[in-house]
Amino acid sequence: MKNIFLSICMLISFSVLTFAQVESVEKEFNREEAIQHFEYLASDELKGRDPLRPEIEMAASYIASEFEKYGAKQIPGASGYYQTIPFIMSSPPKTGEIVIDGETYSQGESLLVLNGNDLEGTFELVDVGFGEEADYEGKDVKGKVVVANVGAPDQMSPGALFSLGAQKVKLAQEHGAIGLIEMFNLPSVPWQLVSRYLNRTQLTVSQGEASELPYIWIKDPKNKVKSDMAKGKVAEAKFRIEKKVNKPIEGKNVVAWIEGTDPELKDQYVMLSAHYDHVGVGEPDANGDSIYNGARDNAVGTVAVINAAKYFAENPPKRSVLLAAWTAEEKGLLGSAYFASNPLIPLDKIIFNLNIDNGGYNDTSIITVIGLGRTSGDSLISEAVTEIGLKTIADPSPEQGLYDRSDNVNFAKKGIPAPTFSLGFTAFDDEINKYYHKQADGIESFDLDYAVKYWKAYILAAQKISNMPTKPFWVPGDKYEEVGKMLYGDN
Repeated sequence: MKNIFLSICMLISFSVLTFAQVESVEKEFNREEAIQHFEYLASDELKGRDPLRPEIEMAASYIASEFEKYGAKQIPGASGYYQTIPFIMSSPPKTGEIVIDGETYSQGESLLVLNGNDLEGTFELVDVGFGEEADYEGKDVKGKVVVANVGAPDQMSPGALFSLGAQKVKLAQEHGAIGLIEMFNLPSVPWQLVSRYLNRTQLTVSQGEASELPYIWIKDPKNKVKSDMAKGKVAEAKFRIEKKVNKPIEGKNVVAWIEGTDPELKDQYVMLSAHYDHVGVGEPDANGDSIYNGARDNAVGTVAVINAAKYFAENPPKRSVLLAAWTAEEKGLLGSAYFASNPLIPLDKIIFNLNIDNGGYNDTSIITVIGLGRTSGDSLISEAVTEIGLKTIADPSPEQGLYDRSDNVNFAKKGIPAPTFSLGFTAFDDEINKYYHKQADGIESFDLDYAVKYWKAYILAAQKISNMPTKPFWVPGDKYEEVGKMLYGDN
Protein backbone atom coordinates (compact mmCIF):
# COMPACT_ATOMS: atom_id res chain seq x y z
CA MET A 1 0.00 0.00 0.00
CA LYS A 2 2.83 2.35 0.86
CA ASN A 3 4.45 1.87 -2.57
CA ILE A 4 1.13 2.45 -4.31
CA PHE A 5 0.61 5.64 -2.29
CA LEU A 6 4.11 6.90 -3.17
CA SER A 7 3.53 6.16 -6.85
CA ILE A 8 0.26 8.08 -6.79
CA CYS A 9 1.94 11.00 -5.08
CA MET A 10 4.75 11.05 -7.64
CA LEU A 11 2.24 10.91 -10.48
CA ILE A 12 0.26 13.79 -9.01
CA SER A 13 3.46 15.79 -8.44
CA PHE A 14 4.60 15.17 -12.01
CA SER A 15 1.20 16.16 -13.41
CA VAL A 16 1.18 19.36 -11.37
CA LEU A 17 4.72 20.21 -12.58
CA THR A 18 3.79 19.50 -16.18
CA PHE A 19 0.69 21.67 -15.92
CA ALA A 20 2.70 24.46 -14.32
CA GLN A 21 5.30 24.40 -17.11
CA VAL A 22 2.68 24.52 -19.86
CA GLU A 23 0.71 27.22 -18.04
CA SER A 24 3.88 29.31 -17.67
CA VAL A 25 4.68 29.13 -21.37
CA GLU A 26 1.07 29.87 -22.33
CA LYS A 27 0.74 32.76 -19.89
CA GLU A 28 4.02 34.49 -20.69
CA PHE A 29 3.98 34.06 -24.45
CA ASN A 30 3.31 37.37 -26.23
CA ARG A 31 1.62 36.54 -29.54
CA GLU A 32 1.62 40.08 -30.92
CA GLU A 33 5.27 40.66 -30.14
CA ALA A 34 6.30 37.34 -31.69
CA ILE A 35 4.38 38.10 -34.87
CA GLN A 36 6.03 41.53 -35.06
CA HIS A 37 9.43 39.77 -35.04
CA PHE A 38 8.16 37.47 -37.78
CA GLU A 39 6.83 40.33 -39.91
CA TYR A 40 10.12 42.19 -39.74
CA LEU A 41 12.46 39.30 -40.45
CA ALA A 42 10.35 38.18 -43.41
CA SER A 43 9.76 41.70 -44.72
CA ASP A 44 10.68 43.09 -48.13
CA GLU A 45 12.90 45.58 -46.30
CA LEU A 46 15.47 42.85 -45.57
CA LYS A 47 15.58 41.73 -49.23
CA GLY A 48 15.59 38.02 -48.44
CA ARG A 49 18.45 38.18 -45.89
CA ASP A 50 21.15 37.16 -48.37
CA PRO A 51 24.60 37.06 -46.66
CA LEU A 52 26.01 38.72 -49.79
CA ARG A 53 23.69 41.71 -49.46
CA PRO A 54 24.00 44.60 -46.96
CA GLU A 55 20.52 43.95 -45.52
CA ILE A 56 21.84 40.87 -43.70
CA GLU A 57 23.46 43.34 -41.29
CA MET A 58 20.03 44.74 -40.44
CA ALA A 59 18.75 41.26 -39.64
CA ALA A 60 21.74 40.47 -37.44
CA SER A 61 21.43 43.79 -35.62
CA TYR A 62 17.72 43.19 -34.98
CA ILE A 63 18.29 39.74 -33.47
CA ALA A 64 21.17 41.00 -31.32
CA SER A 65 19.11 43.91 -30.02
CA GLU A 66 16.27 41.55 -29.05
CA PHE A 67 18.69 39.25 -27.21
CA GLU A 68 20.04 42.25 -25.32
CA LYS A 69 16.59 43.74 -24.63
CA TYR A 70 15.35 40.49 -23.14
CA GLY A 71 18.37 40.13 -20.86
CA ALA A 72 20.42 37.40 -22.53
CA LYS A 73 24.14 37.85 -21.84
CA GLN A 74 27.08 38.36 -24.16
CA ILE A 75 29.39 35.36 -24.45
CA PRO A 76 32.98 36.01 -23.35
CA GLY A 77 35.19 36.05 -26.43
CA ALA A 78 32.41 37.23 -28.74
CA SER A 79 32.27 40.69 -30.28
CA GLY A 80 29.29 41.92 -28.34
CA TYR A 81 26.44 39.65 -29.44
CA TYR A 82 28.30 38.54 -32.56
CA GLN A 83 30.76 35.90 -33.58
CA THR A 84 32.41 37.50 -36.59
CA ILE A 85 33.42 35.29 -39.52
CA PRO A 86 36.03 36.16 -42.19
CA PHE A 87 34.17 35.34 -45.39
CA ILE A 88 35.45 35.67 -48.94
CA MET A 89 33.00 36.56 -51.72
CA SER A 90 34.41 35.01 -54.86
CA SER A 91 33.09 35.89 -58.33
CA PRO A 92 34.03 33.85 -61.42
CA PRO A 93 35.70 35.53 -64.39
CA LYS A 94 33.36 36.49 -67.23
CA THR A 95 35.70 35.25 -69.93
CA GLY A 96 38.60 32.84 -70.32
CA GLU A 97 39.69 30.03 -72.58
CA ILE A 98 42.27 27.33 -73.15
CA VAL A 99 43.04 25.96 -76.60
CA ILE A 100 44.37 22.39 -76.74
CA ASP A 101 45.08 20.75 -80.10
CA GLY A 102 42.72 23.15 -81.86
CA GLU A 103 39.82 22.63 -79.44
CA THR A 104 38.72 25.63 -77.36
CA TYR A 105 37.52 25.21 -73.77
CA SER A 106 35.56 28.26 -72.57
CA GLN A 107 34.89 29.60 -69.07
CA GLY A 108 31.52 28.53 -67.73
CA GLU A 109 30.89 26.04 -70.52
CA SER A 110 33.67 23.46 -70.59
CA LEU A 111 36.15 25.23 -68.30
CA LEU A 112 35.98 26.50 -64.72
CA VAL A 113 38.58 28.72 -63.05
CA LEU A 114 38.64 27.68 -59.39
CA ASN A 115 41.51 29.75 -58.03
CA GLY A 116 44.77 31.55 -58.71
CA ASN A 117 46.08 34.40 -60.83
CA ASP A 118 45.73 35.28 -64.49
CA LEU A 119 47.57 33.06 -66.96
CA GLU A 120 48.25 34.06 -70.55
CA GLY A 121 50.54 32.49 -73.13
CA THR A 122 51.46 29.09 -74.50
CA PHE A 123 52.85 26.57 -72.03
CA GLU A 124 53.98 22.97 -72.01
CA LEU A 125 51.69 20.37 -70.41
CA VAL A 126 52.83 17.50 -68.17
CA ASP A 127 50.60 14.57 -67.17
CA VAL A 128 50.85 13.93 -63.41
CA GLY A 129 48.26 11.19 -62.98
CA PHE A 130 46.03 12.16 -60.06
CA GLY A 131 48.43 14.88 -58.93
CA GLU A 132 49.69 13.02 -55.85
CA GLU A 133 53.30 13.14 -54.63
CA ALA A 134 54.27 9.84 -56.27
CA ASP A 135 52.96 11.09 -59.63
CA TYR A 136 55.71 13.73 -59.80
CA GLU A 137 58.56 11.24 -59.51
CA GLY A 138 61.04 11.65 -62.38
CA LYS A 139 59.12 14.53 -63.99
CA ASP A 140 60.33 18.08 -64.62
CA VAL A 141 57.34 20.39 -64.27
CA LYS A 142 59.11 23.69 -63.58
CA GLY A 143 57.55 26.50 -65.61
CA LYS A 144 54.94 24.10 -67.00
CA VAL A 145 51.26 23.38 -66.45
CA VAL A 146 50.50 20.03 -64.85
CA VAL A 147 47.45 18.01 -65.89
CA ALA A 148 45.76 15.67 -63.39
CA ASN A 149 42.53 13.74 -63.02
CA VAL A 150 40.03 15.01 -60.47
CA GLY A 151 39.80 13.17 -57.16
CA ALA A 152 41.93 10.16 -56.28
CA PRO A 153 41.64 6.44 -57.12
CA ASP A 154 39.71 5.73 -53.92
CA GLN A 155 38.12 9.18 -53.45
CA MET A 156 35.60 10.15 -56.10
CA SER A 157 32.75 11.65 -54.07
CA PRO A 158 31.84 15.29 -54.83
CA GLY A 159 33.21 16.32 -51.45
CA ALA A 160 36.53 14.58 -52.11
CA LEU A 161 36.92 16.31 -55.49
CA PHE A 162 36.94 19.69 -53.76
CA SER A 163 38.87 18.79 -50.63
CA LEU A 164 41.74 17.16 -52.54
CA GLY A 165 42.22 20.19 -54.76
CA ALA A 166 44.04 22.30 -52.17
CA GLN A 167 46.64 19.58 -51.58
CA LYS A 168 47.16 19.12 -55.32
CA VAL A 169 47.70 22.85 -55.79
CA LYS A 170 50.25 22.86 -52.98
CA LEU A 171 52.18 19.95 -54.51
CA ALA A 172 52.13 21.56 -57.95
CA GLN A 173 53.60 24.76 -56.48
CA GLU A 174 56.26 22.89 -54.54
CA HIS A 175 57.40 21.17 -57.72
CA GLY A 176 57.61 24.45 -59.64
CA ALA A 177 54.53 24.21 -61.87
CA ILE A 178 52.87 27.45 -62.98
CA GLY A 179 49.36 26.04 -63.22
CA LEU A 180 47.19 22.99 -62.48
CA ILE A 181 44.46 21.62 -64.72
CA GLU A 182 42.23 18.83 -63.47
CA MET A 183 40.37 16.89 -66.14
CA PHE A 184 36.77 16.34 -65.08
CA ASN A 185 35.81 12.93 -66.44
CA LEU A 186 33.40 11.46 -63.87
CA PRO A 187 30.15 10.12 -65.37
CA SER A 188 28.67 9.82 -61.85
CA VAL A 189 28.83 13.60 -61.26
CA PRO A 190 27.12 15.68 -63.98
CA TRP A 191 29.29 18.49 -65.32
CA GLN A 192 26.21 20.67 -65.72
CA LEU A 193 25.56 20.43 -61.98
CA VAL A 194 29.19 21.22 -61.14
CA SER A 195 29.31 24.14 -63.56
CA ARG A 196 26.07 25.65 -62.27
CA TYR A 197 27.39 25.45 -58.71
CA LEU A 198 30.90 26.79 -59.34
CA ASN A 199 30.29 29.34 -62.08
CA ARG A 200 28.54 31.78 -59.77
CA THR A 201 29.38 34.14 -56.94
CA GLN A 202 30.22 32.07 -53.87
CA LEU A 203 30.79 32.67 -50.20
CA THR A 204 33.50 30.77 -48.36
CA VAL A 205 35.38 31.11 -45.09
CA SER A 206 38.79 32.67 -45.59
CA GLN A 207 41.67 30.24 -45.11
CA GLY A 208 44.30 32.97 -45.00
CA GLU A 209 46.46 33.76 -48.00
CA ALA A 210 44.95 32.19 -51.14
CA SER A 211 47.18 30.33 -53.57
CA GLU A 212 48.33 32.31 -56.62
CA LEU A 213 48.69 29.16 -58.76
CA PRO A 214 46.03 29.04 -61.49
CA TYR A 215 43.76 26.06 -60.72
CA ILE A 216 41.35 25.01 -63.46
CA TRP A 217 38.84 22.26 -64.23
CA ILE A 218 38.20 21.17 -67.81
CA LYS A 219 35.30 19.00 -68.95
CA ASP A 220 36.74 15.93 -70.69
CA PRO A 221 34.30 13.01 -70.25
CA LYS A 222 36.14 10.74 -72.73
CA ASN A 223 39.58 11.54 -71.30
CA LYS A 224 40.66 12.74 -74.75
CA VAL A 225 43.27 15.26 -73.64
CA LYS A 226 45.25 12.85 -71.49
CA SER A 227 44.92 10.11 -74.09
CA ASP A 228 46.34 12.41 -76.77
CA MET A 229 49.13 13.50 -74.43
CA ALA A 230 50.08 9.85 -73.88
CA LYS A 231 50.23 9.34 -77.66
CA GLY A 232 52.44 12.39 -78.12
CA LYS A 233 49.76 14.33 -80.01
CA VAL A 234 49.51 17.10 -77.42
CA ALA A 235 52.43 18.81 -75.72
CA GLU A 236 51.25 22.35 -75.04
CA ALA A 237 48.23 24.59 -74.71
CA LYS A 238 47.38 28.23 -75.24
CA PHE A 239 45.99 30.04 -72.20
CA ARG A 240 43.98 33.22 -71.77
CA ILE A 241 42.72 32.91 -68.23
CA GLU A 242 41.42 35.63 -65.93
CA LYS A 243 41.44 35.16 -62.18
CA LYS A 244 38.38 35.14 -59.94
CA VAL A 245 37.55 38.35 -58.10
CA ASN A 246 37.78 37.84 -54.33
CA LYS A 247 36.37 40.31 -51.82
CA PRO A 248 36.52 39.97 -48.02
CA ILE A 249 33.17 40.14 -46.21
CA GLU A 250 32.48 40.01 -42.48
CA GLY A 251 29.80 37.50 -41.55
CA LYS A 252 28.02 37.39 -38.21
CA ASN A 253 26.58 34.61 -36.12
CA VAL A 254 24.35 36.19 -33.46
CA VAL A 255 25.00 34.54 -30.09
CA ALA A 256 24.08 34.97 -26.41
CA TRP A 257 23.56 32.90 -23.29
CA ILE A 258 21.39 32.60 -20.20
CA GLU A 259 22.84 31.17 -17.01
CA GLY A 260 21.16 28.11 -15.49
CA THR A 261 19.98 27.93 -11.89
CA ASP A 262 21.39 24.59 -10.76
CA PRO A 263 24.86 24.91 -9.17
CA GLU A 264 26.01 21.64 -10.75
CA LEU A 265 24.12 21.61 -14.06
CA LYS A 266 24.62 25.25 -15.07
CA ASP A 267 28.04 24.43 -16.54
CA GLN A 268 26.19 22.37 -19.15
CA TYR A 269 24.56 24.17 -22.09
CA VAL A 270 21.53 23.41 -24.23
CA MET A 271 22.03 25.19 -27.56
CA LEU A 272 18.94 26.61 -29.25
CA SER A 273 19.72 27.50 -32.85
CA ALA A 274 18.29 28.51 -36.21
CA HIS A 275 19.75 30.08 -39.33
CA TYR A 276 18.54 33.60 -40.06
CA ASP A 277 19.77 33.99 -43.63
CA HIS A 278 17.87 33.17 -46.82
CA VAL A 279 18.46 33.38 -50.58
CA GLY A 280 17.87 37.07 -51.26
CA VAL A 281 16.59 38.57 -54.50
CA GLY A 282 16.14 36.85 -57.86
CA GLU A 283 14.19 37.04 -61.09
CA PRO A 284 10.58 38.27 -60.74
CA ASP A 285 7.89 35.60 -60.62
CA ALA A 286 4.56 35.73 -62.46
CA ASN A 287 3.36 38.33 -59.93
CA GLY A 288 6.43 40.50 -60.39
CA ASP A 289 7.81 39.58 -56.97
CA SER A 290 11.60 39.20 -56.91
CA ILE A 291 12.19 38.97 -53.13
CA TYR A 292 12.56 35.59 -51.45
CA ASN A 293 11.23 36.55 -48.01
CA GLY A 294 11.96 33.18 -46.37
CA ALA A 295 9.17 33.18 -43.80
CA ARG A 296 9.22 29.39 -43.52
CA ASP A 297 12.93 29.13 -44.29
CA ASN A 298 13.82 30.28 -41.72
CA ALA A 299 12.38 33.47 -40.24
CA VAL A 300 9.90 31.37 -38.27
CA GLY A 301 12.80 29.45 -36.72
CA THR A 302 14.74 32.60 -35.92
CA VAL A 303 11.69 34.00 -34.15
CA ALA A 304 11.49 30.77 -32.12
CA VAL A 305 15.02 31.40 -30.79
CA ILE A 306 14.19 35.06 -30.05
CA ASN A 307 11.06 33.95 -28.17
CA ALA A 308 13.15 31.42 -26.24
CA ALA A 309 15.59 34.19 -25.30
CA LYS A 310 12.76 36.18 -23.76
CA TYR A 311 11.19 33.25 -21.91
CA PHE A 312 14.38 31.77 -20.48
CA ALA A 313 15.82 35.12 -19.44
CA GLU A 314 12.75 35.43 -17.19
CA ASN A 315 12.47 31.73 -16.35
CA PRO A 316 15.97 30.24 -16.44
CA PRO A 317 16.10 26.43 -16.39
CA LYS A 318 18.58 24.30 -14.48
CA ARG A 319 21.09 24.14 -17.32
CA SER A 320 22.41 27.20 -19.11
CA VAL A 321 20.94 28.10 -22.49
CA LEU A 322 23.09 29.00 -25.48
CA LEU A 323 21.26 31.03 -28.13
CA ALA A 324 22.56 31.02 -31.70
CA ALA A 325 21.27 32.50 -34.95
CA TRP A 326 23.51 31.20 -37.74
CA THR A 327 24.44 33.04 -40.90
CA ALA A 328 25.12 31.59 -44.36
CA GLU A 329 23.28 28.29 -43.96
CA GLU A 330 22.05 28.69 -47.52
CA LYS A 331 25.65 29.07 -48.69
CA GLY A 332 26.71 25.69 -47.29
CA LEU A 333 26.07 25.66 -43.52
CA LEU A 334 28.97 28.09 -43.15
CA GLY A 335 28.02 29.97 -39.97
CA SER A 336 27.36 26.87 -37.89
CA ALA A 337 30.43 25.14 -39.30
CA TYR A 338 32.56 28.10 -38.23
CA PHE A 339 31.19 27.98 -34.68
CA ALA A 340 31.70 24.21 -34.52
CA SER A 341 35.36 24.72 -35.48
CA ASN A 342 35.80 27.90 -33.41
CA PRO A 343 33.45 27.40 -30.45
CA LEU A 344 32.88 30.24 -28.00
CA ILE A 345 31.68 27.63 -25.50
CA PRO A 346 33.68 24.37 -25.26
CA LEU A 347 31.84 21.76 -27.29
CA ASP A 348 31.95 19.20 -24.49
CA LYS A 349 29.92 21.65 -22.39
CA ILE A 350 27.16 21.78 -25.03
CA ILE A 351 25.12 18.70 -24.20
CA PHE A 352 22.28 19.15 -26.71
CA ASN A 353 21.42 21.21 -29.78
CA LEU A 354 17.74 21.77 -30.51
CA ASN A 355 18.11 23.20 -33.99
CA ILE A 356 15.46 24.67 -36.29
CA ASP A 357 15.36 24.63 -40.07
CA ASN A 358 12.38 24.52 -42.40
CA GLY A 359 11.21 24.02 -45.94
CA GLY A 360 7.53 24.46 -45.18
CA TYR A 361 4.49 22.67 -43.79
CA ASN A 362 1.49 20.73 -45.08
CA ASP A 363 -0.03 19.58 -41.78
CA THR A 364 -0.74 22.03 -38.97
CA SER A 365 -1.55 19.29 -36.46
CA ILE A 366 2.05 18.05 -36.22
CA ILE A 367 5.68 18.96 -35.64
CA THR A 368 8.21 17.04 -37.73
CA VAL A 369 11.46 16.38 -35.87
CA ILE A 370 14.33 15.45 -38.15
CA GLY A 371 16.32 12.83 -36.26
CA LEU A 372 13.51 11.92 -33.87
CA GLY A 373 14.34 8.75 -31.96
CA ARG A 374 18.11 9.15 -32.21
CA THR A 375 18.70 10.67 -28.76
CA SER A 376 17.52 9.99 -25.21
CA GLY A 377 16.02 13.47 -25.02
CA ASP A 378 13.63 13.03 -27.92
CA SER A 379 10.79 11.66 -25.81
CA LEU A 380 10.71 14.97 -23.95
CA ILE A 381 10.40 16.83 -27.24
CA SER A 382 7.40 14.69 -28.17
CA GLU A 383 5.97 15.20 -24.71
CA ALA A 384 6.23 18.98 -25.01
CA VAL A 385 4.63 19.01 -28.45
CA THR A 386 1.72 16.90 -27.16
CA GLU A 387 1.17 19.23 -24.22
CA ILE A 388 0.82 22.18 -26.59
CA GLY A 389 -1.86 20.28 -28.52
CA LEU A 390 0.13 18.94 -31.47
CA LYS A 391 1.79 15.61 -32.18
CA THR A 392 5.31 14.68 -33.26
CA ILE A 393 6.41 12.64 -36.25
CA ALA A 394 9.83 11.61 -37.47
CA ASP A 395 11.34 12.53 -40.83
CA PRO A 396 8.87 11.29 -43.48
CA SER A 397 11.33 11.80 -46.36
CA PRO A 398 14.63 10.19 -45.30
CA GLU A 399 15.65 9.94 -48.96
CA GLN A 400 16.04 13.74 -48.93
CA GLY A 401 18.91 13.46 -46.42
CA LEU A 402 17.56 16.41 -44.44
CA TYR A 403 19.47 15.56 -41.26
CA ASP A 404 22.74 16.06 -43.10
CA ARG A 405 21.61 19.20 -44.92
CA SER A 406 21.10 21.57 -42.02
CA ASP A 407 23.19 23.25 -39.34
CA ASN A 408 22.54 20.50 -36.79
CA VAL A 409 24.86 18.12 -38.64
CA ASN A 410 27.92 20.29 -37.95
CA PHE A 411 27.39 19.59 -34.25
CA ALA A 412 26.29 15.98 -34.62
CA LYS A 413 29.61 15.32 -36.38
CA LYS A 414 31.35 16.60 -33.24
CA GLY A 415 29.26 14.24 -31.09
CA ILE A 416 26.57 16.63 -29.81
CA PRO A 417 23.01 15.20 -29.91
CA ALA A 418 21.28 17.47 -32.42
CA PRO A 419 17.78 16.96 -33.82
CA THR A 420 16.03 19.59 -35.95
CA PHE A 421 12.62 20.89 -34.85
CA SER A 422 10.72 21.50 -38.09
CA LEU A 423 7.29 22.63 -39.20
CA GLY A 424 4.88 19.77 -39.81
CA PHE A 425 5.24 18.02 -43.13
CA THR A 426 4.29 14.52 -44.19
CA ALA A 427 6.01 14.52 -47.59
CA PHE A 428 7.85 16.79 -49.98
CA ASP A 429 4.70 17.46 -51.96
CA ASP A 430 3.32 20.31 -54.06
CA GLU A 431 2.29 22.24 -50.95
CA ILE A 432 5.91 22.29 -49.75
CA ASN A 433 7.38 23.05 -53.17
CA LYS A 434 4.88 25.86 -53.65
CA TYR A 435 6.83 27.89 -51.08
CA TYR A 436 10.26 26.28 -50.69
CA HIS A 437 12.82 28.81 -51.95
CA LYS A 438 10.03 30.67 -53.72
CA GLN A 439 8.97 34.30 -53.63
CA ALA A 440 5.60 33.14 -52.24
CA ASP A 441 7.21 32.20 -48.90
CA GLY A 442 5.96 35.26 -47.05
CA ILE A 443 4.15 35.79 -43.77
CA GLU A 444 0.89 36.58 -45.59
CA SER A 445 0.71 32.90 -46.64
CA PHE A 446 1.54 31.56 -43.17
CA ASP A 447 -0.98 30.14 -40.68
CA LEU A 448 -0.13 32.34 -37.70
CA ASP A 449 -2.15 30.29 -35.22
CA TYR A 450 0.04 27.34 -36.15
CA ALA A 451 3.19 29.49 -35.87
CA VAL A 452 2.23 30.39 -32.29
CA LYS A 453 1.76 26.73 -31.34
CA TYR A 454 5.06 25.89 -33.00
CA TRP A 455 6.89 28.59 -31.04
CA LYS A 456 5.35 27.52 -27.73
CA ALA A 457 6.17 23.87 -28.34
CA TYR A 458 9.80 24.78 -29.04
CA ILE A 459 10.12 26.69 -25.76
CA LEU A 460 8.54 23.88 -23.77
CA ALA A 461 10.73 21.23 -25.44
CA ALA A 462 13.84 23.29 -24.71
CA GLN A 463 12.76 23.69 -21.10
CA LYS A 464 12.26 19.96 -20.61
CA ILE A 465 15.66 19.13 -22.14
CA SER A 466 17.34 21.81 -20.04
CA ASN A 467 15.86 20.37 -16.84
CA MET A 468 16.58 16.67 -17.51
CA PRO A 469 18.17 15.00 -14.47
CA THR A 470 20.64 13.16 -16.72
CA LYS A 471 22.44 14.35 -19.82
CA PRO A 472 20.77 13.42 -23.09
CA PHE A 473 22.84 11.26 -25.43
CA TRP A 474 22.72 9.31 -28.65
CA VAL A 475 20.78 6.05 -28.58
CA PRO A 476 23.00 2.94 -28.70
CA GLY A 477 24.12 2.15 -32.22
CA ASP A 478 23.65 5.61 -33.69
CA LYS A 479 26.38 6.53 -36.15
CA TYR A 480 27.37 9.49 -33.95
CA GLU A 481 27.46 7.52 -30.69
CA GLU A 482 31.21 6.85 -30.78
CA VAL A 483 32.22 10.42 -31.58
CA GLY A 484 29.85 11.49 -28.79
CA LYS A 485 31.71 9.25 -26.35
CA MET A 486 34.98 10.77 -27.54
CA LEU A 487 33.63 14.26 -26.93
CA TYR A 488 32.08 13.73 -23.51
CA GLY A 489 34.06 10.78 -22.14
CA ASP A 490 32.00 8.78 -19.67
CA ASN A 491 28.48 10.05 -20.24
